[in-house]
Parts: sequence; structure tokens; C-alpha cells
Amino acid sequence: MLVTAIILTLKLAFITTVILMLSGTPMAWALSKMKHGLPGKLQPLLEALVAVPLVLPPTVLGFYFLLAFSPENPFGQLWFDMTGSTLAFSFTGLVIASVIYSLPFVVQPLQRAFEQIDPGLLEASAMLGASPIDRFFTVVFPLCRRTFLLAACMGFAHTVGEFGVVLMIGGNIPGETQVLSIALFDAVETQQFAKAHGIAGGLLTFSLVLLVTLYSIERKEGYERSVHRT
Repeated sequence: MLVTAIILTLKLAFITTVILMLSGTPMAWALSKMKHGLPGKLQPLLEALVAVPLVLPPTVLGFYFLLAFSPENPFGQLWFDMTGSTLAFSFTGLVIASVIYSLPFVVQPLQRAFEQIDPGLLEASAMLGASPIDRFFTVVFPLCRRTFLLAACMGFAHTVGEFGVVLMIGGNIPGETQVLSIALFDAVETQQFAKAHGIAGGLLTFSLVLLVTLYSIERKEGYERSVHRT
């Protein structure tokens, strides 16, 4: 059962990270370009909406997800009519909730990185005939590649460590919604402390290794920037 929880956790984190990178990148780009006019005035509100999961208790977010996923509400009813199943207490529901809950961990670092790009580089690339897509992959991505890695790792790790939202939305269904954090909670509740120690130790080791890797990458990037400036 523990192996199943590990596989389910990795599957959830991987799918969530892919969706976050695909949706969070254009979102971060749009936020980084809001400066003047009406969009600029809306930027603080939009940034606050993205950052809400950072300060909102996970159970509150999970509660509203439960309401939204209910067949009694339009979104939940539409999903039920299309699939014949509910989003609550399902793996798909976990994915949707995880994407929103981990959104700031991807959007915020990417937005900050995009804001630091010299506009002159993009203007020069445009004058040479590069399309917006070409400019992104030939200018933006190479300059921000470490930030993309950082955002992906943070989104993945945050999804692995989810508990409150997962418990509210998915409950504790083995093989369907029982990820590692829920398995740990279940082991403690049933006084299987050896199992709990194993899960907790594994998650702690994973977190430390990931953070050391990310900080090493960030330190290397900072060193390279200082070298280029000199």
C-alpha cells in the first residue's frame, strides 16, 4: 500500500508540475508586462489572487473546492454531466486543486525572472525578424532556464508535501487519493509509528536534498551574474 501511495504522489506531482509550467509561464509573462494603463492598475489584484494559496489555510481552500466540485454547483454539475462522476474524492479533483494550490510557487519566481530581462534584447530580436515564439525560446528561455528549473522543482515539491487541501478534496482512498502525506496521517492515527517514521523520514530527506540542490543552483547563478557584471 505504501508503494501505491508513493506512485500516486509522484504521479500527482508530475502531472501538476507539467500543467503548472504550461499555464503558469504565460501567466507570469503577462504579469511581468503589466506596467501602464488599466492592466497595470489591476496587477496588484491579479498578483494577490495568484498568491492567495501562500497565506490562506489549506482547509479553507479545500472547503471552497468541495463546494465548487459539488454537482449542485455549475462547474461540478457540468463535470458530472460530461463524465458521470464527481470531482470530489477523485484523482482528477486532486490535480485541479493541486494546480491552484501550488500556482504561486511557479508563477512568482518566473515573473521576477521575466521582469529582470533587458527589454532591449527582445526589441533587438524583434527587429531581426524573430516572432514572439522565437524570441521566447531564443532569448527568454536561455536567460531564465535556471528559474524554470527552480519553479518546476518548487511546484513538484509543494505538491508532494500537500496535506490540508488533499485531505479535504480527496479524503483517504487507497489507490485513488491516498498520497504520502495522507498515508503518514493514517499511520499516526492507527499508531503504526514505525511506518510513520519511514514516511516522514523519506519526505524529510527528499525535502532536504531538493532544497540543497536548489540553493546550489541559485548560488551558482548569482556567482555567474557577478562575474558577467565585472
